[in-house]
Amino acid sequence: PRTLGAALRPLADPRTDIGTLAAPIADADEAARDSVVKVACAFADDDPHGIARALYFSRAAIPWGTGPLWHHVGIYAYRRAALARFVGLPESALERREKLEQLRALEAGMTIGCCRIDHAPSGVDTPDDLARARRALTQEGQRGGEA
Repeated sequence: PRTLGAALRPLADPRTDIGTLAAPIADADEAARDSVVKVACAFADDDPHGIARALYFSRAAIPWGTGPLWHHVGIYAYRRAALARFVGLPESALERREKLEQLRALEAGMTIGCCRIDHAPSGVDTPDDLARARRALTQEGQRGGEA
C-alpha cells in the first residue's frame, strides 16, 4: 500500500500529469534485461524518496555513462484530465518502437513525475522472469528447510 501511495506523490506538483515509480537497478543482469523498463530521470542524491521528472523510458540501459540506472515500476496515478487526454491520443512512433505506452504521453508533451522507491517489486513478465522466480522460490524453500 505504501508503494501504491508513492505514485501519487509526484501529483503534488500541479504541472505533473502522471505519477509513477522508479527504483535503483541493483545489478548488471537487471540493467541488461529488456523486460526491465528503464527511466531516465535525475533524482537528488540526498533524497532517498525524492521526485524527478521522467525524460525518457526504454528497454535499453539509459542513460549512458557512469551513475545510477532506474527501474521503472509500471504503476501510474493520473490526473482525471490527463487520463482523458491520454486515452484519446493515437499510438506514437516511439511507443511503437519501444513497445512502451508511457512514451505516448511524453511525445504528446505530458509530464510524468517519478517517485523514488527503495526497490522494485518482483515482476514475472517473460519466460526468463518465470524461471528466475522459480529459482528464487526453490532457494527460499531450501533456506527455510534448513532452519
